[in-house]
Amino acid sequence: MIFQKLIGIAMTALVFLVAVLIGRTLWVRYMDEPWTRDGRVRADIIGIAPDVSGSVVSMPVTDNQLVHKGDLLMEVDPSHYAIAVEQAKATVDAHRADLVRLKADADRRQDLDNDVVSKESRDNALKAAASAAAMLQQAQAQLDAAELNLSRTKVYAPVDGYVTNLNVHRGDYVMTGVPKLAVVDSASFWIYGYFEETKLPHVKVGDVAHVRLMSGGEIVGHVDSISRGIYDRDNPVSKDLTADVNPTFNWVRLAQRIPVRVHIDSITRDVVLSAGTTCTVSIDIDNDQKGASRMGGLFKLSAS
Repeated sequence: MIFQKLIGIAMTALVFLVAVLIGRTLWVRYMDEPWTRDGRVRADIIGIAPDVSGSVVSMPVTDNQLVHKGDLLMEVDPSHYAIAVEQAKATVDAHRADLVRLKADADRRQDLDNDVVSKESRDNALKAAASAAAMLQQAQAQLDAAELNLSRTKVYAPVDGYVTNLNVHRGDYVMTGVPKLAVVDSASFWIYGYFEETKLPHVKVGDVAHVRLMSGGEIVGHVDSISRGIYDRDNPVSKDLTADVNPTFNWVRLAQRIPVRVHIDSITRDVVLSAGTTCTVSIDIDNDQKGASRMGGLFKLSAS
């Protein structure tokens, strides 16, 4: 009977000890170790805007299409700009003819005797030739601008990437400098992990980071940088540019989240990265040894 009681006490103590160990492990895991579920996949998104205005006459790309640097994205109607080039060429020819005539006149006057042509007449001829040269230079600049505008009627991809949220079609009128489509740079993906400020002391630049996407893919990278500032909602600027201090203070203060940028080193095969998707980010405090052991099934991320 006593033996059974001892066994019961021992089992109770064992269960209690296991519960304490599990509780402590979970506490350390959730409170101390640097990890967060608040992670985002980010990428450079380039807004594509035409340099000239006009109607779209060609739209050779489709939504979500992979394009390479230099591929044609859209073409604006070049008719008006081609006419402008012809007009500028005609102006250049006219000013060039004037320069030839005035320069020949100035040279002829320089060869004549002072009794035939006055010094003032010679000076005026030289000034007229110099003015014609300046006018020719101005006309040439206008021709260069017209040719540039004509070349800018074709809009090319600045980087390798994916066309996203395409909302411009053939026949639409586009304005200079107004973005009409976006390209996600395929070589620019990175991870932003928003870590609680209480966990930042454990995060160092260069630490190995393990990322699990909600889609199931895994990424291994390293901490590239830590943000040095976030917006202070409790201390905005008033209309007269002084500090607008909140007179109340909440006793329960939540830890602020600081963005930590993670560079992608390797990724599970066949994973589709999309900017804006969520993930879990954990930092390996033990550095490269753990990271190397978890690289199985991963391949180096390619810029293409």
